[in-house]
Amino acid sequence: MRIGIHYANFTHPGWETRLADRLTETAKVADQGGASLFTVMDHWFQMEDLGGPPEPMLEGYTTLGYLAGQTERVRLSLLVTGTTYRYPGLLAKIVTTLDVLSKGRATLGIGAAWYDREHAGLGVPFPSTSERFERLEETLQICQQMWSDDDGPYQGRHYQLAETACVPPPVQRPRPPILIGGSGERKTLRLVAQYADACNLFGQSPDIVRHKLEVLRGHCDALGRDYDTIEKTMIAMADPVADPDGFLASMEEYAALGIELVTLMPPTDDPVGWTTAVCEDVLPRLAEI
Repeated sequence: MRIGIHYANFTHPGWETRLADRLTETAKVADQGGASLFTVMDHWFQMEDLGGPPEPMLEGYTTLGYLAGQTERVRLSLLVTGTTYRYPGLLAKIVTTLDVLSKGRATLGIGAAWYDREHAGLGVPFPSTSERFERLEETLQICQQMWSDDDGPYQGRHYQLAETACVPPPVQRPRPPILIGGSGERKTLRLVAQYADACNLFGQSPDIVRHKLEVLRGHCDALGRDYDTIEKTMIAMADPVADPDGFLASMEEYAALGIELVTLMPPTDDPVGWTTAVCEDVLPRLAEI
C-alpha cells in the first residue's frame, strides 16, 4: 500500500508569515520521503469544520503549479476539484499545464462539489445536486476529448465547445489519470466505472469500504469495465505517528479489500515533522502490506 499526504489545514502557528514556507517544506519532505501523492483541497473558503471562511485557504491549482516547481517525483492533485468551479475546457487546459510543467505528474481529481457557502460568498452559481452531476459527467467527457486526437466541437446539455484544441498536449499518455472522489452509490461510483482511472472513498470502516467496492464492481459489470483497472484509494482520519502498529493493522484490512493508496492529513501544528515521521517510520512498513 502507498501513502498520499493531504494538506488541508493552513491554520498553523504563525501562518500569517510562515504559511508558504511550511507548505513548501511539507511537500518537499513528502516528495523526498517517498509519498506517492500530494494533494490540497479545491476550496475558496476553508471548510467550516476547520474554522470556515475566517481561516486561510489557497486556490488549488495555483498552489499545485507552485509545488510542481518545488518537487520532483510526487504526483500532484486536488482532492478534489468541484465541477462547478471552472468551465470544463479551461479545467482541462489547467490540468494539462500542470502536467507539462511537472513533467507528467498531474492527476485530475474531481467531484460534484458540495460547499454552497463559498459559492454564495463569491457569487458562483451552485446548481441542484442532479444538475451538478450532469455537469460533472459532461466535464469528464470534455476533458477526455481534449486529451484525445479529437479537437472538434463538443455539444452537451450544459456545455458547448466550438473546438477542443489542447496544445501542448499532456506529457502523460494517453492522458493524465482521472480520480473521482466520493462514495455515492447511484451516481458517483457509476461515473468512476465509466470514466475514471481511480476512486477515492472515505475510509469509515472496512465494512463500509467493502460495500462501496462491491457497488463499484456492480457498475463495472453493467458497463463492461474491467474492475481491476480502477485504482482504489481512500482518505483516512487515522494518525499513524501516534499509533503505528494500530494503523498498520487497520491498513492490512483495507489492503485485503483492494485499497492501494491511503491519503492522510497531518493532524498536528507541525505538518513537516509529522510528514517526516510518516515517511521515515510508517511508509516502509506500509509498502510491505
